[in-house]
Amino acid sequence: MNHRYEALLVLNTQGKEDTVKEITDRLELEFQKEGAQIEQVQKMDKRHFSYVAGPLDAGYYVNVIFTADPQLIAKLHSKFKLDPEVYRQNYQRLVAKKEKPPKKLAKAK
Repeated sequence: MNHRYEALLVLNTQGKEDTVKEITDRLELEFQKEGAQIEQVQKMDKRHFSYVAGPLDAGYYVNVIFTADPQLIAKLHSKFKLDPEVYRQNYQRLVAKKEKPPKKLAKAK
């Protein structure tokens, strides 16, 4: 059974600021190759980290909302861990979309 997920990827674009679009397009293709159905990709721009915990002090944030099989998350995580352009990654399962029930009209007295 497929679930909805949100992936927050922090890209290492140091020295490659002009190739951000190519990197994000390549990552989208990687998601699709593995069998994920992408719902939305949000490119959130470059931001400085609140604290420096490694060699970088800033990264380009990309938020991907997709539907996939639960076993795919571990596969994507290990695949992007080897990618030098993905600095950090985080995956979170989203609550399934539900339609709001129609509002009840007040009865006249």
